[in-house]
Amino acid sequence: MTVQNPSYNYCAVPLASYACRADQSQGRLFKEAESETRTCFQRDKDRVIHASAFRRLKYKTQVFVYSHGDNYRTRLTHTLEVSQIARTLARALFINEDLAEVVALAHDLGHSPFAHTGEDALVECMKNYGGFEHNDQSLRVVVTLEEKYPEWDGLNLTWETLEGIVKHNGPVKGKLPYQLAKIQKQTDLRLKTFATLEAQVAAISDDIAYNNHDVEDGLAAGLFTIHDLAEEVPLMADVISAVKKRYPDIAKVKFNAEVVRELIGEMVRDVLDETRKRLSTNKIKTVEDVRGAKMQMVAFSPVMFDRVQLLRKFLLERMYKHYTVNRMRFKAERIVGDLFDVFLERPECLPDDWQNKIAAAGKDKNEKARVVCDYIAGMTDRYAVAEHARLFNLLAE
Repeated sequence: MTVQNPSYNYCAVPLASYACRADQSQGRLFKEAESETRTCFQRDKDRVIHASAFRRLKYKTQVFVYSHGDNYRTRLTHTLEVSQIARTLARALFINEDLAEVVALAHDLGHSPFAHTGEDALVECMKNYGGFEHNDQSLRVVVTLEEKYPEWDGLNLTWETLEGIVKHNGPVKGKLPYQLAKIQKQTDLRLKTFATLEAQVAAISDDIAYNNHDVEDGLAAGLFTIHDLAEEVPLMADVISAVKKRYPDIAKVKFNAEVVRELIGEMVRDVLDETRKRLSTNKIKTVEDVRGAKMQMVAFSPVMFDRVQLLRKFLLERMYKHYTVNRMRFKAERIVGDLFDVFLERPECLPDDWQNKIAAAGKDKNEKARVVCDYIAGMTDRYAVAEHARLFNLLAE
């Protein structure tokens, strides 16, 4: 890998000693000239935003399928909300906002259609062909599947961004998934260490975003009420009570939005307090101190963690297992499974460019299955539905 030019280190705010600096980046897989106006991490962020996979997140499910309504979160709006929280945390901690944001923006690029249901279906389909995991698929998107440049496949992101995509949930243990095993042969991502604070910020921002916005979407869909939350979730009860005291006559829609906004703020403040405590207690001074630490530095406090777990339990029972969501799961499993079986056994049904990729795989059935998996994982919900109709509805064109 090439080392970045020290002159490209523009930052909006001063950086803490444990922040990841652009001028100290370990570079990219393929050598290229640096931008005259952007740091390497800004450039990574721009490349992710312009990626085809990023645009397709618009029609990929968060919880509700796109056809359920226009106001519910999609995988794209969720990603943007994660990046907003990541920027907030990064700036408050005086770490690199650009790196935190690019990891946040890239973390779901490999998500299949129909949310975790689609992922579960592809896991089942690929169990005899090398497996499937959406975080690994995100890595695959940025190092292989995006076809934007004449000199290489993928986006040629920096080592630190790749590290963040791979390790934002912590060190990697056990057998390596498909794409990570390949990339590890090209560059050592130091899998047994923690990722940077910036990547850790992106990970907890994901938790904050989906917990809070699933609450808002669940309320909007009528799957539960504010009263249910106040009765069953202590964390929500405290916030709801505070909002009622402050705004006793507020309209329902504004009340729900204010509750969610307050809860996000409370979680962000808790993470900042706990992270600063851990940085001080563990005497963290450098990026290498972060990587070599015995624990994650960016985290909820123990009290908040337990309270968030109770919220997650509530959402699991009242939202993710709701019959309307289960019906979507049933249809999604059928669609993904049917498409996989057809394309693997009858690759001539694939579009021409994907048939070429199948041909390039030769007689290796694992690689052929990987091509089919890539095709399906990259689909939006509506494209998967349309493809299924074209193949199984005799009246469709």
